[in-house]
Parts: sequence; structure tokens; C-alpha cells
Amino acid sequence: MKILALDLGKFNSVCCFFDSKTRKPKFITTPTKREHINSIFQDAKADLVVMEACGPSGWINDLAQEHGHETLVCSTNEEAWRWANVKRKTDRDDALKLARMSAMGELKGVHTPSLKHREFRSLVKYRKTLDGRINKTKNAIRAWFVNHGIEIASGEKAWHTGREHINSFRKPLAQCGPEELWKGELDIELTILDSLTEQLSGVVKKLEAIGKTDERIKRVQTIPGVGPRTAEILVACLDDPHRFENGRQVSAYFGLVPRQYQSGETDRNGRITKRGNPLARTILVECAWASLRYNPWAKGVYERICGKQKTRKKKAAIALARKIAVIAWAMLRDEKDWEPKQMIRVTESFGRMSPALKESLQNMKPKENADQRKSRLRKEARAAREAAESHASKTIEQEPVKQRTTRPAKPAASKRKPTQSPATRSSRSTSQPNEKRQTKTSKPRRARKPVSRD
Repeated sequence: MKILALDLGKFNSVCCFFDSKTRKPKFITTPTKREHINSIFQDAKADLVVMEACGPSGWINDLAQEHGHETLVCSTNEEAWRWANVKRKTDRDDALKLARMSAMGELKGVHTPSLKHREFRSLVKYRKTLDGRINKTKNAIRAWFVNHGIEIASGEKAWHTGREHINSFRKPLAQCGPEELWKGELDIELTILDSLTEQLSGVVKKLEAIGKTDERIKRVQTIPGVGPRTAEILVACLDDPHRFENGRQVSAYFGLVPRQYQSGETDRNGRITKRGNPLARTILVECAWASLRYNPWAKGVYERICGKQKTRKKKAAIALARKIAVIAWAMLRDEKDWEPKQMIRVTESFGRMSPALKESLQNMKPKENADQRKSRLRKEARAAREAAESHASKTIEQEPVKQRTTRPAKPAASKRKPTQSPATRSSRSTSQPNEKRQTKTSKPRRARKPVSRD
């Protein structure tokens, strides 16, 4: 068996041609450029091409497959690669180790995604990079205001409603005096902040456009509590769900399983291994905390593991994050959306389920995204408007037509009766004591004082 082992470097790479029968190696040093690597693959008659998992291994693996070579991209984090008591370490020695261990079958290959998926994964990671740069810029701006004793709004208010207050202090650096140079630095940082914010919005729009056409992202978003950013990272990391045999491998891939310490009769578990993509692990834990508000199944799992103990809250959140990752993998593998009834069957298979949780899952409505919510609200508003119009038309039809009646003419105004004297009023009141007076007695008006005209 002829093996071509590549020890890849940033500028130069070492190629080791190894024959498993004769056990004799042959080395060639070549620049890590496409034209040089392409010429080596054209001239090489190798049965297997072995390389380390690193930055340029993606396009080199694609180039080797284009020439019809079988490839093996291995991880140097495996136990077989950890050599102890090595007195000499060179690129030739590393290439020879790759060739010998691949001949013995000691190397374990890793999954190499396609070029399209690698670009998608890079864009997902770059969105988080831009987000980190924006936060770093905001913290620098806040530090300047704190150091100068100027108060600004806290939280996101400072960058929306409080942005005018911040802009009032900015000034071009060329116009700043020796005692206000920080205002020029503030002007530069605000310009960078606006540019980064605009670029981040462009990246998010591109990711949303990809998510609308990708069925895998749509499927993962059907889980209550899982948003578009979490779905993008899960799809970017899992890629081909059939490369995992079971849920334990998925949990270990994200580093959400405990470390094991076993010796003799001692067998204990430690903290989680934290292997794999740290961004995926971080956002899975954030998703676990958010799902407690929107997903009754997640809340039930959290309360069962937590057991109303304050010291177990974080452990329950990590356990819930692991379950969400496994559920997303199973949905992608089986090509099925989130089903509350399926979660009821799975939960009851492990033990007893509370009636309240079962009822909430049975009555659970399917999750809606932003577009579905807007269309539903439009339909409800249209239906309500049509119902109101139909009700108004029915009431108009049922209401009888009122005939106009001519009102009688008002009688002519009678002359005002003469006022009665006080004696007559007193005699009338004494003659009819039980009769209620309809009008109140008015007090006599005082005479006006004469106005002197001088």
C-alpha cells in the first residue's frame, strides 16, 4: 500500500511517500500553494492521502479527491497522536508518523464538510466575531465616559435613545485641543461602531436569506425556544446527522458530557469535557435558559433535574442544553419537525409524567416564525373586519324602516302672566299646604348703585 502523508504548514509542507511493504520513506518539501500541491497529486500514485486537520486541509482534501485519491483527514487530539519522550521533533518526523500510523490503522478520520458548508459555517462564526467587536467598541466608549465622570444611559438605551447625548461629545481629532483629545478618539470609535453595526446587519440578512431556503434550519426552529441563530449554529456544526451513531456521540461532540475518572473500584464523574465548538456549546446553554419560558417540556425537564435546589440550577441547564442538541440531531436524522405528542411518548417511556405537563404538551400550538406570525395576524384582522361588516349589514336589514311623522305645530306663545303680590302668594301657600311647589321663590334683586358720570 502506497501512502502519501502531508505535514501541512503555513508556507511550506513536507510530503512523505511511504510504502507499507518496504517500509522506506521518501520526502519532498513543497510550498503550500495550489499549483505545487496540484502537481504532486498529478504525479503521485498513492492509494491513500493522509493529512492533519487544520486550516488548509479543506481545500487540499478537495483537490486530492478531484484527482481520484482516497483521503484521510485525522485529528491530532487523539490518543494515538500523543507521543511521549520524543527527543526530536521535525516536519519530516511528523509526516513519517502520519504515514506509519495510517498503515497500522491507528488514525481516526474526522468529518470534512463540503466547500459550500464550510463557507456557511465560516459566515456563522464571522457573525459572532462582528458581534464581539461591537461589544468591545461599546465597552471602550463607556470607559471614556466613566473616566471623565460623565453619565450616560445604561444598557441598550445608550445606543438608541441616548445616542444623541453621546454624539454631543464627539469632535474631529484635528479640531481637539490638548485637554479634549478623548473626544477625537470618541469620534473615531463611533464611526467604527456605525460601520460594524451596518456590516453586522448585512451578515444577519444574508443568514436569514439562507435560512429561508434551508429546510434543516426551518426544521430545527420548530423547537420552542430555539431561534434562528441557534438553529444556524446547530446545522453548521452537525452538517451530516448520519455520521453520528447515537445521542451519546452527539453529546460528546459538543463537549456536554462529564469527564470520567476510573481506577479500580473508583469511578466518578467530573465537570463537562468542553470539547468541540465553544460557540455552539455557549449558545446551547443560552437556548436552554430561554426555552424555560416558551417550552413546557424543557421546563419540566429542568425542574425534574433541578429538584428545587439552588445548587443544581446550572447543572440542570447544561443537561437541558445537551437534550436540546440530541433532539435537534434526531429531528435532522429522521427529517421530522417538533411534535409535542412524540415528546410525551418519549418522556413516559423513561418514567411517570405529571398530568399538568402532559396536558400543556397536548394543548401546545405549533411554533410560528416572524413571517408566519405576521400572516396570521393579517388573516385574523381581515376575518374580524369581514365579521364586523357582515354583522353591520344584517342589523341594517333587520331594522324596520321608520316612517316620518309630522309634528304638530307649536301653539302661539302666550303672554306672560302678571306677577302675583306677596299677600296672594302667602294666602295660596296657606290654603294648599300639601301641594308641592314647582318653582322656588326668588329673592328680590338689589338695586344697582348709580354710576357717576364725571
